[in-house]
Amino acid sequence: YTWAGWFHLSGTVTEPATATEPEMTYKVAISFDRCKITSVTCGCGNKDIFYCAHVVALSLYRIRKPDQVKLRLPISETLFQMNRDQLQKFVQYLITAHHTEVLPTAQKLADEILSSNSEINQVHGAPDPTAGASIDDENCWHLDEEQVREQVKLFLSQGGYYGSGKQLNSMFAKVREMLRMRDSNGARMLTLITEQFMADPRLSLWRQQGTGITEKCRQLWDELGALWVCVVLNPHCKLEEKSCWLRQLRKWGEMDVCPLEDGNYGNELPNITNALTQSSGHSQDSLARPRRTVFTRAIEGCDLHWQDSHLQRIISSDFYVSPSYQREGESLLFNSQGQPLWLEHVPTACARVDALRSHGYPREALRLTVAIINTLRLQQQRQLEIYKHQKKELLQRGATTITNLEGWVGHPLNPIGCLFLTLTEACRLEEENCLEISGIKLYQHVPVVTGSQDGDESYLSLALEVALMGMGQQRVMPEGLYAQDKVCRNEEQIIARLQDLELDPVLVQTLRKQCILLLEGGPFSGLGEVIHRESVPMHTFAKYLFSALLPHDADLAYKLALRAMRLPVLETTAPSGDVTHPHHLVSVVPSRYPRWFTLGHLESQQCELASTMLTAAKGDMLRLRTVLEAIQKNIHSSSLIFKLAQDAFKIATPADSNSDTTLLNVALELGLQVMRMTLSTLNWRRREMVRWLVTCATEVGVRALVSILQSWYSLFTPTEATSIVAATVMSHNTILRLSLDYPQREELASCARTLALQCAMKDPQNCALSALTLCEKDHIAFETAYQIVIDAASTGMTYTQLFTIARYMEHRGYPLRAFKLASLAMTHLNLAYNQDTHPAINDVLWACALSHSLGKNELAAIIPLVVKSVHCATVLSDILRRCTMTAPGLAGIPGRRNSGKLMSTDKAPLRQLLDATISAYINTTHSRLTHISPRHYGEFIEFLSKARETFLLAQDGHIQFAQFIDNLKQIYKGKKKLMLLVRERFG
Repeated sequence: YTWAGWFHLSGTVTEPATATEPEMTYKVAISFDRCKITSVTCGCGNKDIFYCAHVVALSLYRIRKPDQVKLRLPISETLFQMNRDQLQKFVQYLITAHHTEVLPTAQKLADEILSSNSEINQVHGAPDPTAGASIDDENCWHLDEEQVREQVKLFLSQGGYYGSGKQLNSMFAKVREMLRMRDSNGARMLTLITEQFMADPRLSLWRQQGTGITEKCRQLWDELGALWVCVVLNPHCKLEEKSCWLRQLRKWGEMDVCPLEDGNYGNELPNITNALTQSSGHSQDSLARPRRTVFTRAIEGCDLHWQDSHLQRIISSDFYVSPSYQREGESLLFNSQGQPLWLEHVPTACARVDALRSHGYPREALRLTVAIINTLRLQQQRQLEIYKHQKKELLQRGATTITNLEGWVGHPLNPIGCLFLTLTEACRLEEENCLEISGIKLYQHVPVVTGSQDGDESYLSLALEVALMGMGQQRVMPEGLYAQDKVCRNEEQIIARLQDLELDPVLVQTLRKQCILLLEGGPFSGLGEVIHRESVPMHTFAKYLFSALLPHDADLAYKLALRAMRLPVLETTAPSGDVTHPHHLVSVVPSRYPRWFTLGHLESQQCELASTMLTAAKGDMLRLRTVLEAIQKNIHSSSLIFKLAQDAFKIATPADSNSDTTLLNVALELGLQVMRMTLSTLNWRRREMVRWLVTCATEVGVRALVSILQSWYSLFTPTEATSIVAATVMSHNTILRLSLDYPQREELASCARTLALQCAMKDPQNCALSALTLCEKDHIAFETAYQIVIDAASTGMTYTQLFTIARYMEHRGYPLRAFKLASLAMTHLNLAYNQDTHPAINDVLWACALSHSLGKNELAAIIPLVVKSVHCATVLSDILRRCTMTAPGLAGIPGRRNSGKLMSTDKAPLRQLLDATISAYINTTHSRLTHISPRHYGEFIEFLSKARETFLLAQDGHIQFAQFIDNLKQIYKGKKKLMLLVRERFG
């Protein structure tokens, strides 16, 4: 049931049972006043910013079925018709029905009414909740303020996680919606939100730490600031409202935790150390700059008003044109076609448009937008004319100043986005009569309503035009990471919106016209011939323009994209200033690059633009040449050029059809450039790059391979050239891949051998072995390589390298050469007495085995070298034992007479080895005894037993050993326990 007074609606709402919940009934009461709900209560107790479903249901019931709702007079009228008995009955029944809640109140009221001087008796009549407010009372929608506070606090406490950012954005959207409905709660709700934002405990934390606010949070603050600008620019707000907001905004802005407009806390701190180096030409010194917070623009906005008569005429009529006779001074109000202009600072003018749109004045917003665009066009033309006069001088100087001190893209008020949205909203097809095709928003051309004769313009073509003008504006890169990042983000947002437009002939014409203006444009265009060194690059924008123009005007598309490829900040050093005036020296930036935090992103966008052009130019030799030149001239990062080379290679070699030769050559040329760029700098991807280049050259063909082998020294290190390049080129796979004939194979092999010898000369340490391997099949080359190794052995090579090559020689069947190299290796080696696990021990044993197998002479030659280099007793005794087990010279070398007799340890050359081994044992024993601990005694006794075996190989060995033991007992008699053990074992 429902019933309504004039200003009150009550009812019960039943929620049907579900699978999990039983049927529920709720009591709902709503107060309303002049078509607005002013308060609600509901039994469900749901707390939210928005009304619960039960309140909505009751309201809809009242709207849709007014005749089903019993209407009653205000209760005061009904009571007036009752006599005394009826009134008594009415009150007693009322108290009985609600006695628990009402009785205390009833008794208190009764006491007050009966007391003659009570407050209640000073006033005539009594209140009536069903009778509504007086006509002068404020009336506004019911807003649960506590609830708004709670929600915002909760979302902020989640710090941007769990979609809380989305939730806060939807609250901002709610504020915009309220403003559009001209609901006075919009500003109230924004105030509540702002209070919670200002109370965010993280603000003081970020401030103390000097860290910036997190990205997500910064975006929310930005939106908050922009919304306040919108609120204070309400064209119909009362003065007292405005002054009240101004007080609030100032109060917030003065709090030291209030975030700054550019997002850097550090900025307003006087940065004494960087004050000189960082003040680049276009910014005042940070010391002198006033502190601008996120509310500063809104505070400034409070000074703006709507009383200007020209402005009033612009927004109130579509047909406001200049009178046929223009009065003096009116020339600034209209263009030559008689259309009105609005010459305010562009972002400010756009903020007005946003305010009109946001406060529910779409027609007015549209009219002002058209006037702003007419003004921008006029400025564009004037700047073009000025530039034509200065062009020669500017081109000679090769530098330019920037006329736009404030960039429109990335601006806190998002002027371009605002104009674009205002215009496209006027062109949206109503969703009811058309479905959105695959997410593309459908727009139609709506002719611009204007008093002038130019009838073929549509709001849609204006939207495209103004977006292109704004994006193409030359502007200096702002300071600080956040502001720079915002430029990139805003640019991407506008481009995403542009991509929603279907480019029909009308829009293509707009696109071409604007692109030509941007190319011819002087300093006001970022695509002009000469730009400022710190101008924001146009790569992302140009990539969109290139793809959009390509099907309609390929020449213009390439001209534009090639012009946009530059990145002057990396190409030139800062201008050195006029040295004759010493105060100019401050502007000489000591570092070559200014603080561009987004440089990495910008370079990758430059690379994307180049890649887009390469892909489009496939098969067109001339275009590919010019794109290649642009890449080589403008891209300064080797890893990005490598990426482009890989991209080009992929596009040039599709799996399903033949390779594109021209594009393959571009890939190769880019690859070669990368090789040259990274040759002398350390690059962790270098191996991968070298391997890729060989693959690419192989794909191009045998001439490319010959070419990289011949010019290896400008592309590769000697090690890369031998171990990766030449080795891959000479591999079986390459020969199969290219199906080479014999002369081609020979030519490649000859180039690889020449390379191998050059590398071995340049870096014998690392290339000798590879060179020998590459030259195996050619006798002369192999001999030359061997000679290089021999020449380098004495100076430039380590014993490890020499042993490795020696073993290779033995393996190839050159035992004498192996012996020579092993002998050279021995001269570089030195094994101390305690290095009995040294990795070179195996090489020494192998070298001795090799000499032994070659015969007595070779063994006699190597033993003195061993004795000189090896001082480790166990190794020497091991060699000695092996030499005495078999006769030397059993390697079976033809023409060699093998004696077949075992060698005596008493005669040369083994006598020398035996003496060295015995003396090594003696020295080692003394070394070990100088600092021996009892836990090593047992081990030491074993060591002496080993020594005895060696001593006994000599003829008078037992006498020598006995003397040695006596000697020990004498010298180390202090170590009683150890000497006891020695006596036990050796007597």
